[in-house]
Amino acid sequence: MAFYSDELIEEVRSANNIVDVIGGYVSLKKKGSSYFGLCPFHNEKTGSFSVTPSKQMYYCFGCGAGGNVFTFLMEYENFTFGEAMEALAQRAGITLPKKEMNQEQRAQADKRSRILELNKEAATYYYAQLRQPQGEQGMSYFKGRGLSKETMRKFGLGYANKYSDDLYRFFKQKGIADELLRDSGLITIDERYGGRDKFWNRVMFPIMDVHNHVIGFGGRVMGEGEPKYLNSPETMVFDKSRNLYGLNIARTSRKPYVLLCEGYMDVISLHQAGFDMAVASLGTALTPGHAALLKRYVKEVYLTYDSDGAGVKAALRAIPILREVGIATKIVHMDPYKDPDEFIKAVGAEAYQKRIDEAENSFLFEVRMKMREFDLQDPESKTMFHQEVARMLLRFEEELERNNYLEAVSSAFGIRADSLQKLVVSVSRKMDRAVNKKEPLRDGKNSVKKEDGMLQAQKFLLTALIEHPEIYDVVKKYVEPADFTEDIMYQVAMIVYDGLENQTLNPPQIISRFTSEQEQREVASVFNATIRNLEKKSDVEQAIRDSMVKVKTNSIQNRTAKMDPSDMQTLMKLLDEKKKLGQIEELPILLQE
Repeated sequence: MAFYSDELIEEVRSANNIVDVIGGYVSLKKKGSSYFGLCPFHNEKTGSFSVTPSKQMYYCFGCGAGGNVFTFLMEYENFTFGEAMEALAQRAGITLPKKEMNQEQRAQADKRSRILELNKEAATYYYAQLRQPQGEQGMSYFKGRGLSKETMRKFGLGYANKYSDDLYRFFKQKGIADELLRDSGLITIDERYGGRDKFWNRVMFPIMDVHNHVIGFGGRVMGEGEPKYLNSPETMVFDKSRNLYGLNIARTSRKPYVLLCEGYMDVISLHQAGFDMAVASLGTALTPGHAALLKRYVKEVYLTYDSDGAGVKAALRAIPILREVGIATKIVHMDPYKDPDEFIKAVGAEAYQKRIDEAENSFLFEVRMKMREFDLQDPESKTMFHQEVARMLLRFEEELERNNYLEAVSSAFGIRADSLQKLVVSVSRKMDRAVNKKEPLRDGKNSVKKEDGMLQAQKFLLTALIEHPEIYDVVKKYVEPADFTEDIMYQVAMIVYDGLENQTLNPPQIISRFTSEQEQREVASVFNATIRNLEKKSDVEQAIRDSMVKVKTNSIQNRTAKMDPSDMQTLMKLLDEKKKLGQIEELPILLQE
């Protein structure tokens, strides 16, 4: 963000109507002055995602996601601010100035480019080695796994020679410095023994990002060495928690889903069999970063993990991570075969497609795996299983969706639907009672509710000032920015008051002043605060007065608690402010139509 002036950022933002931009990702329907649709950031059946043209903002009343057009691209596309800026500028036909970097930034950018170039050279070197006499063992391995020459070429498969300094000597002949080789992750530099290759005596799998840059490698040892599989270490170009093997190819597939595997060979075998939507995580469990990356391209993922216990555990870990970003998940069963590679070799692509067509709903899979933990021949254990199923069903907030799953569970596991429905209601009531049991404060009130109520009052008052600037001259006499005690609310209040005072208020521009995603969500929620069931103008006017009283009273209480008892000047000021509280109830808060 630092590369661009506030004026240029605002020019790009204002040139991109948020309804048009988001409408390219989400189906929106106009309701009143706003547009609504299904939130792309969480799984929902009713449209709680709103886009307001007058504010040039979006907000989800379900999950709290919100912001301006930059925020949307950063969340949906997993862009950095700079990438969002470039995409929107290109969309609007605005030419951005070349980024001026300081010396350190230029050095880092240059280093990144050089590491990518080293990776490319290493991939070319490994590729050539596989096709030389010294690569015969590696070539025999790949052919033994049933890979064609075309598949080996497509994935750039290679071989790291049996000598542990082969690549190091290759790079040293080119005059590459040890420090850069070490930082690339390709070479280990030891003060005593010198340079050693990270990979040797291994068949090599180049790992590419979605732009087809070689960012790292995976290597399988030839023979009995350990570890069997080895991946590149984390570098400035390689983050295994945010990249997926094969996604550079799979993202161009026309299928609306991806097949998520565990290993490189599974991906390659599936692609060779015609399933070009297969990807795999890079020697690590699925992460939220992986889920966010997948969300860019698909809304559904078929988990085709190994059928053993470890594969089941991996699937159970992945399902909630994918669900959190709104990706629907199904489970592809490969019994009696271990993995996709083995399945394809044994019974072929047509049989595998049949397994995809018969894939199990992930929730029913979770229930089935949970059932294994109970002895259904024992009445007590069976009851505990049913109670656990009821708790699982309560994940679904929408009644219709929950009932659909309840019927599916009833049918699949032989549980009476009416009994299960009653159990869901009973468990829900017990959970509500447990949640509502809070440690009371000395005043007998619930601390969480008190904090939430105050935060709501501060948000509502700021929303009212933004939507009805005509009330500013009245409000500012009684409530100042310093009265907004929540840190983020105070920052927003300072900007809003200054904008109203100078008649320069620009709500969507305010969000761009905050850098973190959490802060932008909080700010977006300020501009969408509402008081329920207020239809009459007079009720809204009274709600503004009530919020002013709450915000001011809370501010006085906070300052009183912190003041020095001997500070008479502050004491007198606080007493004077307390007297004015009564005047707020009689204020002429007149909203314009």
